Amino acid sequence: MNLQKSVSLRWLKEPAKMPVGVTWGIPWREGELTREEPISLRDSKGIEVPVQSWVTAYWPDRSVKWTAHAAVVGTGSDTEGSSNYTIAKGETTESAHKITVEKTDTSFVIDTGIIECTVAKQGSALIQSITRSGIELCSHGELVCIKELISSEAAGVRVVREEKFHSVISKTVVEQDGPIRAVVKLDGKHRSTSGDLEWLPFTIRLYFYAGQETIRIVHTLLYDGDPNEDYIKGVGIAFSVPMRAPLYNRHVRFAGDSGYFSESPKTLHTRRTQGKYRERFEKQTKGENVYFQPDEDAYFIGLLHDSATWDDFKLVQDSAEHYRISKRTKEECCWLKAVDGRHSGGLGFIGSEGGGIAAGLRNFWQKCPSGLELTHTSRDQASFTVWFWSPDAPAMDLRHYDTETHVESSYEGAEELRATPYGIGNTSELMLWCVSETPGTEMLEKMTAELESPSLLVCEPAYLHEVRAFGIWSLPDRSSPSKAYLEDQLDGVAAFYQREVQQRGWYGFWDYGDFMHSYDPVRHVWNYDLGGCAWQNTELVPNMWLWVLFLRSGREDLFRLAEAMTRHTSEVDVYHFGEYAGLGSRHNVVHWGCGCKEARIGMAGLHRYYYYLTADERIGDIMDEVKDSDYTTVHLDPMRAYFPKDEHPTHIRVGPDWAAFSSNWMTRWERYEDTAYRDKIITGIDSIKAARYGLISGPTYGYDPNTGRLTPMGDDNWGRHLMICMGAPQVWFELADLLKDPIWEQMMADFGVYYNLSQEQKDTITFGEVSTNRFAHPVLSIAMAAFGAYYKQDRSTAEQAWSILLDNSYARVQLQNEAVQAVHVGPLEEIDWINTNEAAQWSLNTIISLVLIAEHLPEIPRIEKEDHPVLKE
Repeated sequence: MNLQKSVSLRWLKEPAKMPVGVTWGIPWREGELTREEPISLRDSKGIEVPVQSWVTAYWPDRSVKWTAHAAVVGTGSDTEGSSNYTIAKGETTESAHKITVEKTDTSFVIDTGIIECTVAKQGSALIQSITRSGIELCSHGELVCIKELISSEAAGVRVVREEKFHSVISKTVVEQDGPIRAVVKLDGKHRSTSGDLEWLPFTIRLYFYAGQETIRIVHTLLYDGDPNEDYIKGVGIAFSVPMRAPLYNRHVRFAGDSGYFSESPKTLHTRRTQGKYRERFEKQTKGENVYFQPDEDAYFIGLLHDSATWDDFKLVQDSAEHYRISKRTKEECCWLKAVDGRHSGGLGFIGSEGGGIAAGLRNFWQKCPSGLELTHTSRDQASFTVWFWSPDAPAMDLRHYDTETHVESSYEGAEELRATPYGIGNTSELMLWCVSETPGTEMLEKMTAELESPSLLVCEPAYLHEVRAFGIWSLPDRSSPSKAYLEDQLDGVAAFYQREVQQRGWYGFWDYGDFMHSYDPVRHVWNYDLGGCAWQNTELVPNMWLWVLFLRSGREDLFRLAEAMTRHTSEVDVYHFGEYAGLGSRHNVVHWGCGCKEARIGMAGLHRYYYYLTADERIGDIMDEVKDSDYTTVHLDPMRAYFPKDEHPTHIRVGPDWAAFSSNWMTRWERYEDTAYRDKIITGIDSIKAARYGLISGPTYGYDPNTGRLTPMGDDNWGRHLMICMGAPQVWFELADLLKDPIWEQMMADFGVYYNLSQEQKDTITFGEVSTNRFAHPVLSIAMAAFGAYYKQDRSTAEQAWSILLDNSYARVQLQNEAVQAVHVGPLEEIDWINTNEAAQWSLNTIISLVLIAEHLPEIPRIEKEDHPVLKE
């Protein structure tokens, strides 16, 4: 075998000129890397960089499929870091700094060589203390929550009260202990101050890198309340920060739209501030300490004693278009508005002589309402709270939008009202910088830039394509006019959705990352209030579409779009515990609103892109959660509306149900070499092989999760398009690389060729037992059709596939927005016929066809506006 000697890496986005810890993933060809072989990292100058490596997936021959790596870059004399790196086999060099993790009876002490952090095993304080050079910078880092309770609601008057909660740790585990990277995971719940109630489970991970002053925090909130009674008024994480200096040498910072709010509890600004005092005031706003002589400066010191002392400061991002910075002197006094803006950078700082902490909440304005609050800055201990949901906003309202379903009028999935948020989650990311002095503007800008787009190393698209990472997809190719035209169309669809996120304001704590489903051209809005036509919730796998767009381009903006969708759909749209554990909610006005709870919404196949590219442990948890989602279908039969209870424990479709299960099992098998899940896949495939017409049969089967067996329920019992438009081709193509089962590949090819045949042609194969009516929406079939044409070298099927793709509006229409007047700030641009289902599927299927059947792509004629009805309108 011709082994790859090295793998080239580049930055996803050029990082800020500062040392950073970074973790990333790399795929390998089967048989190329054994688990015993060490890996080294070199920068663009050939200098070895210490690296920590571990395996995240294996091939069936027990060789390594994916690895993850951690390193610290931009250190030493080359503080600007390298623009490119190379991974190769070989022993890694030792790091100048090594993380150590010391275990005590009550805590774990993590020493990066720069900071020392004590993490609790029990109690309320997750972080007991953070010290640097023996000086404590922070203590008692705990989660805080405010619950709003309705005491009474009569005569039109609603009386509410608030109850405060704090974190209580149930379990602390060290998942990695260096030498470059350490990870500590904490689980627990929030307990009321009275101790009478615990609720809202949480998972926190703390990430440390050798020689670094930073701590990355990934926080997951899980909802286990009653939405009609349990309202979350605020939730966040608070730190106690010691204040050791005169009030005028204590510093407060908030990131605004572009600049930084830079003040102090005791500002040097008075009506007499001039001359040398004006110079000192300017130094103060830059974060420098100032000093006075008691005699020489007595008058000005007297002015300072007389001036107001500002004890509390806060920044509240109350919407995606507005934030406000305010301050006050005392709790009984008003909040004074300092500044209004649009998009805060989400970074704050509090510190004094000896240092302090900067804390930033990622996607701060996108996941509004969020906040940063600094209180008691004039006292010995200040408090710094990062609010994931600011208590200055109305309490979360997680109720459904109605008390009944609207299946016929609004395309809601089931008559049963199962609109519950019980078991959903939400993940937020923070960064802490534990600094020895107040950062200046230049450093604050670097921090904000790193917060907005964390540093990440990635492989080149050509390498990812060469090793078939994530199955079958094509690289961009503009070598002919027709190919260039299709590439323009693919780029145009993606660009449209990037603009729509901003134009339509698809933001908010529970919404950010999702797209909407379909459009209302009369009101010039997406169907935000039309039952099953509002939020997309992974319908027709837009996640896979966005990730494939990134794989083939390497573009940072597309990565961030896919990342946001992954964070949202893996948490908000999926149930992590409770009655529907492992399932998710179909598209709806409210993310958890649809009565259809299905495995395909939360399947591992949607999220493993992000996991393998970043080694994100939270996504790893979620993929573990769904490994046995097939058991949940026993008490919630996916086909309960069509097949009554019988001898089978439940009924499933080959797709999307079994396809989702197989993605979960494939991921479990390759991550842990758990052959029980491999065997479950093989049992399912053997069941399909035993059906009269293979994949063409069914597609609904009786199913037993204990055995994994599928029992045929007939050969013409359900529509085939749902088999293959929810990610099945992407999962099955990659599964074929693992199984190397020619009969499985033959069945996929047979299905692809069969799908778009006429009834007469179908009858020659299935003897009139399968109706063409069961094969709707031909554009959704093209990934399978292209595979069939490629596998069988079937020119006719290939040409038919291209005909279907090119006769679609996404190929035939110039994707130009039209300006309209609507209820919107400023002119609104729209494409009034678009829908996310077909945008995702047309794009995915075109990308696959461009690699499998590109030689059959015809010349695409130029389409004039007056000749096309959609354009003409």
